Amino acid sequence: MDMNDILNQWDSMKAKEVNKQKQSGKNQVSHKKANAPTKEEKALLEEQNFENQIKKENSKQINPIEMWLRRYGTVDKDKLATETEQRNQQTDRGFLISMNPEARIDLHGLHQDEAYERLSNFITECQKKGLKKVLIIHGKGIHTTGTDPVLGEMVRRFIESDDRCGMSGHPKTKNEGGNGATWVILKKNACN
Repeated sequence: MDMNDILNQWDSMKAKEVNKQKQSGKNQVSHKKANAPTKEEKALLEEQNFENQIKKENSKQINPIEMWLRRYGTVDKDKLATETEQRNQQTDRGFLISMNPEARIDLHGLHQDEAYERLSNFITECQKKGLKKVLIIHGKGIHTTGTDPVLGEMVRRFIESDDRCGMSGHPKTKNEGGNGATWVILKKNACN
């Protein structure tokens, strides 16, 4: 049998199938659109597209600097330097002495015991708030009957004995209180 015989046999088989379909009255109608891919073809295309996407992603060359920045991020050195300078400035003795008091208490007209209690509560509250410098107005003792001003000496003893109080002094000008007031720099709270 040669190739022509095989082809002729094939054609006759196909013709018989077509005749059988016509005789049975059933025309096989395809419900797919013309030139639409089959399920197998769709799956193959999706697989190829996915592989192509992976190949594209893998073939991308990333800039080494960009990769380093993604991994470690950036550091704003100017901002860090400014923050460090501010922290150092706030702990600098000269800065603390020259800064304005952040809170005031006036003890005029109080008895020693009452003034001591209010002062202790005031220092506690200021330290909780994180204040650095406070002003205690105690007066010069001009209206005191007796020998020495009472409140000024009590404030001095309080500052010397209280661990929360650091350096202290009197304001330079009379407008700020002069000898009738005492500023105190508060120490950092151990809890903060």
